[in-house]
Amino acid sequence: MPLNIAILGATGAVGQEMLTILDERVFPAETVHALASRKSVGRDVSCGDRTLTIRDAETFDYSSVDIVLMSAGGDLSRAMAPRIANAGALVIDNSSAWRMDPDVPLVTPEVNPETLDRRPTRNIIANPNCSTIQTVMALKPIHDAVGINRVSCATYQSVSGAGKNAMDELWRQTRAIYVNDPIEPEHFPAQIAFNVIPKIDVFMEDGATREEWKMAMETQKILDPGIKLFATCARVPVFVGHCVAAHLELDKALSAGDARILLREAPGLTVIDRADEDDPRMITPVESVGEFAVFVSRIRDDPTTENGLAMWIVSDNLRKGAALNAVQIAELAAGKTWVENLTF
Repeated sequence: MPLNIAILGATGAVGQEMLTILDERVFPAETVHALASRKSVGRDVSCGDRTLTIRDAETFDYSSVDIVLMSAGGDLSRAMAPRIANAGALVIDNSSAWRMDPDVPLVTPEVNPETLDRRPTRNIIANPNCSTIQTVMALKPIHDAVGINRVSCATYQSVSGAGKNAMDELWRQTRAIYVNDPIEPEHFPAQIAFNVIPKIDVFMEDGATREEWKMAMETQKILDPGIKLFATCARVPVFVGHCVAAHLELDKALSAGDARILLREAPGLTVIDRADEDDPRMITPVESVGEFAVFVSRIRDDPTTENGLAMWIVSDNLRKGAALNAVQIAELAAGKTWVENLTF
């Protein structure tokens, strides 16, 4: 059935990707509304061939829409998502605000679609962390086949994961180095151009960052609470595209060759791995930009641990890591009978 959709945060990088993807996937939307803060009201944004004028998110009538895709930050989501949900609209939120709420499904459609067999209690669905999404997609077929006991991850996350201002900072600093201007970090704790920063989000009491905690907790909620995941998350001077080096300890033996077969058959994954010793192939963030897929390469046996397996996982974080996953959740919900009567 045709649905009425609103994008809250339509002027941001993820919000604009949502508008693009709604058009690319021919989402069954009768109307699409672009919402943002009052300072952006009156601006125009594109949704395919359509031009949408930004409306005020604070005063918009949410009872007039069926689904709201939110990408406006955790604070705003905590303040507005319950109000929007109580107006009768299903909220699909891209922030971390609701991910660990036991009454809010945390969904990667290729991994745990069954969580939406019933209407969410709070009328809110959470979009997982960008690095979590691509990681659980690669883990699922292997976990289903032989079980995963432990995962050790190192992430290499692009600056777009921190928003447009962070992308602008990388550009300014890169230019400054070439013209010998001073480097002044604003959105990152250190110089990001030609550098790597092993800190994303705030430090927690145990020395981990909140980003690292998110990956562990979200993987358990989405895939299996018995999986132990340890992560080190770093920000790298790349504009778009997140990478995860994942080292798995499996419950049963699985060769790299058999893992390739499983991963090639899994929905949403594209395996780009060596065909033979003379043809090594791999994926980098550059190749992932603009793509829907999560790419897996460098699939190897890890002889340093029993039943060990290693892989390299890459995805466009603005797409599958954020906007695409949210639109896919909306598509999944649109096929459920409960979406026809969302009002409490």
